[in-house]
Amino acid sequence: MSLRDTITRSFKHSRLEDVQALLTGTLFVALGVALFKQVGMLTGGTVGIAFLLHYASGLPFGALFFCINLPFYWLAYKRMGLPFTLKTITAVSLMAVLAEALPHWLQFAQLNPWFAAIAGGLLIGAGMLILFRHRASLGGLNVVVLYLQEKYGWRAGYVQAGLDLVILLCGLAFVPPDRIGLSIVGMLAINAALAINHRPGRYMAV
Repeated sequence: MSLRDTITRSFKHSRLEDVQALLTGTLFVALGVALFKQVGMLTGGTVGIAFLLHYASGLPFGALFFCINLPFYWLAYKRMGLPFTLKTITAVSLMAVLAEALPHWLQFAQLNPWFAAIAGGLLIGAGMLILFRHRASLGGLNVVVLYLQEKYGWRAGYVQAGLDLVILLCGLAFVPPDRIGLSIVGMLAINAALAINHRPGRYMAV
């Protein structure tokens, strides 16, 4: 057995640790999304696509987010395995529920848009990082990003940034330009957290 295998086995996450990570990671992301939504911002990934459809149609964000992710589970299973897929389905479902529940539990009397962009972005980035490190994601483009990192060594943060930029540009049809600008700030905060902290080989636990 190699030293890498020994270290990986020594730091393997328990089921309780995985459950805690799924709850914490999705809560962080849901809080960040709540900040973004409160000031009319967008973000990237399937969360951003759900935002676009929500602003365009008025349909519930949580239901849209859940449905958008359905086609990606097959890719997750084929490329990343059953445990990853089951954790991702759990995280997506939790996120869909929390996105609809948080506005009833948490309300903002006053919220500075710049604070929402930066703090919300860091919360989303931290939440995604927790999920990634426990072999889970929020589905959709996250699955593609993680696959590209594992297959080719491409850093998750940089790949995600390119995809997110395309989504934000599409948002110009539904969101005022100043909110797109704030959304870019939020996107930079998300991807800075990922690019700095999520590198291949840096974190050994699975």
